[in-house]
Parts: sequence; C-alpha cells; structure tokens
Amino acid sequence: MALGPAGPKRSLAQADETDEFEGFVRSQRDGLVRFLQRRTRSADDAEDLAQESFTRLMRYRGYTPDSWAGLLYRIAVNALHDRGRRAVSRFDAQHVSLDDAAGELPNEEPSHEQRTATEQELAALQRALLRLPDRCREVYLLNRIEGMSYTEIAEHCGISIKAVEKHVSRALRQLRERLAAHHTEVSP
Repeated sequence: MALGPAGPKRSLAQADETDEFEGFVRSQRDGLVRFLQRRTRSADDAEDLAQESFTRLMRYRGYTPDSWAGLLYRIAVNALHDRGRRAVSRFDAQHVSLDDAAGELPNEEPSHEQRTATEQELAALQRALLRLPDRCREVYLLNRIEGMSYTEIAEHCGISIKAVEKHVSRALRQLRERLAAHHTEVSP
C-alpha cells in the first residue's frame, strides 16, 4: 500500500464496501431511532443507543450486507438491555439531576433566625433547669433525660414514688412558668 499525501490508499473493493456500509447506516438510522424511541424514556436515549448500535455493528462490516439489518436490531436490543441493567444496578430511577431540579431541592438546614431562636430557647431552658431545687432537678433529669421510671428513681434516690411524682410535677410547673415568661419577653 503506497502512502501519499492523503494517507494510505484504499482499494476499489474496500471503497465499495465502505460506501455500501455507509449507505446502509444512512438508510437504517431513522427507523432504528424510532424503534428505540418506543422502548426508551427519551429521544436523547434513543439517539445514544442508535449511535452505540451502529458503532458495534462496524465490527461486522465484513459480513454479507443481507445480514446487517438483523445484526443491527439484535445489537440495538442488546444495548437497550445493557443500559437497563446498568440503570437498575445504579438506582437510576432514584437519581435526581441537579441540572433539572436544583431549584426544587428542599433545604433541610434551618435558617439563621431559626438557629438563633432555638439556641435562645435552649439557653432559657438551661437557666430554668438550673433554678430548680437540686433534688427536684435531679429527679426530673433522671426521668426525662435518663429515661428512668418513677420506681427506679425512687430506689436510686431513696425516696418514695409519691415524692418522685411531686418532684416531677413541681419541675414541670416551674419550667412551664419560667419558659412562658421567657416567651413573653421575647415575643413582640
């Protein structure tokens, strides 16, 4: 094969074979895209699959032109199945494109005002808890934070269950009053 300024020269048989294959591709493209579009979610997917199918068909250019159509559609169906398997394994149905839905994504982060208000409420709760009498605070925290039952608290502190009930009741009443006072101070 002689190399000239345009590169390797093709023989007439190779040129005819290439022209025949290119003609086949041009004649089958629209039909293949329509075939794939009926089986995919979008026209873009159908176009991509058609391109992939024609690329894979190039391996079979040496086969007789009569077999190309059957091969092409078999390749297209296989490419479609391959894409479907990849989509399932990658959870594509649950994928959210940031391009399409960037403005629709919910912001789970609280605003600066909400964070500030929450911090102020927690500080008020902490101050109210610290103002409770020691035993009352201890019983309340054992119940609400540690999750102990009244019976367990009574045994732990060496007091009666009735005393536990009174301490919890007193703590709730005082916390409610002090936090209500805080809310009226903060609210306009």
